Amino acid sequence: MTPSHTYHVTNPATGETLESFPAATPEEVEAVLAAATEAFAEWKRTSLESRTRTALRISELFAERIDELARTISIEMGKPLSESEEEVEFASAIFAYYAEKAAELTADREIESYSGGRAVIEHLPIGPLLGIMPWNFPYYQVARFVAPNLILGNPIILKHAESCPRSALAIEQILHDAGVPVGVYTNIFATHEQVATMIADPRLRGISLTGSERAGAAVAEQAGAHLKKVVLELGGSDPYIVLDAEDVAAAADTAWETRVYNMGQACNSNKRIIVHEDIYDVFVQQLTVRAAGLRPGDPLALTSETYSPMSSRGAVRLLKEQVDDAVSKGARLHAGGETSGSSGFYYSPAVLTGVTPEMRAYSEELFGPVAVVYKCRSDEEAIRLANESQYGLGGAVFSVDTERAAAVASQLEVGMASVNTPAAEGPEMPFGGVKNSGYGRELGPLGMDEFVNKRLLYIAD
Repeated sequence: MTPSHTYHVTNPATGETLESFPAATPEEVEAVLAAATEAFAEWKRTSLESRTRTALRISELFAERIDELARTISIEMGKPLSESEEEVEFASAIFAYYAEKAAELTADREIESYSGGRAVIEHLPIGPLLGIMPWNFPYYQVARFVAPNLILGNPIILKHAESCPRSALAIEQILHDAGVPVGVYTNIFATHEQVATMIADPRLRGISLTGSERAGAAVAEQAGAHLKKVVLELGGSDPYIVLDAEDVAAAADTAWETRVYNMGQACNSNKRIIVHEDIYDVFVQQLTVRAAGLRPGDPLALTSETYSPMSSRGAVRLLKEQVDDAVSKGARLHAGGETSGSSGFYYSPAVLTGVTPEMRAYSEELFGPVAVVYKCRSDEEAIRLANESQYGLGGAVFSVDTERAAAVASQLEVGMASVNTPAAEGPEMPFGGVKNSGYGRELGPLGMDEFVNKRLLYIAD
């Protein structure tokens, strides 16, 4: 049987398909599972110090290859080159963080025993894991899943997004060049049916997925049927509350830069901007100024007057449908919202107000560069608007009165609440949500606490 070419490199700036890769064969899927199982027996017995040294070398290789790696994803999914470089640096930092903290985060923990003897909680690997990764942060998303689990001793099978085959192969090459043994990390261009096959296989012990609600629900159902641990990081429609500001223009700058980062294609982007009525009009006007007059640009040479493409034609189509639906029902489009006449996947950054519950934009995630702004008259109304969502990933609150902002932030139904910053970010900061945004955590100390056998070792007197 000849495998179909389901993995493609399509340049979003031009719409040109540059390269295709065949999906894995059933024999390759079996070989990957067998190799991971065999490698687990050896990798879990490798010393923590050795696994840590390997992680440090991976960190170094990401840093050494930054130019090549950054250019790859700029061409592959349209990320501006400067942001691509930042992503590579972040991936490097994640591996370095877990290498530095490995001994501390995996240390045995003695607990009190009421019946004498000695009771210890051990942190042990559980076996081969499957990572199902998205296209919007091709290196960072992989790093935050792989780094802690590689150090723990869990082999990784990595199924990347169909639009990111070059970056998927680049990551695999880095890990192999760093000395990761065969079978401990394997990239596979699997189909959805093959993913289901792997989840059902008893040799696989856990799954981590970052993606859509639909994908998360399907994988969780499959994992549940086979009693597999699963971590899900799904969509988000994060509230971004601005209660007041000494400098409204500066506050609008921060909100705008946050919203259009990665062309708005981030799970924890500020998709619902809630602004107090005292500064609302000026805030919206300032956002509109920033959105107006932008033109399509080359991700490899972006300027302050240009914007990069979205990841795919389908992404542009969906976003346009959502915004058009809102406008047809009475919302106001202040600027942007235009598709390019060129062959690239461009959608001009937009400012949208007057969104109400009967519009799709009120409840759906807008995964693109649209700043939706709501007016609130009180802290209580801001909290109500913020929590009136099926999502619960992150949220931010801004005020010159830090205690007031913290009081509002404490009432957000989210997995990550930030005060006077768009989001707390860093390898040490746990990432994850509640409600339809998924469950489980990555990064920080919690990121090494998911796919672990927290085994009780009890030694009687």
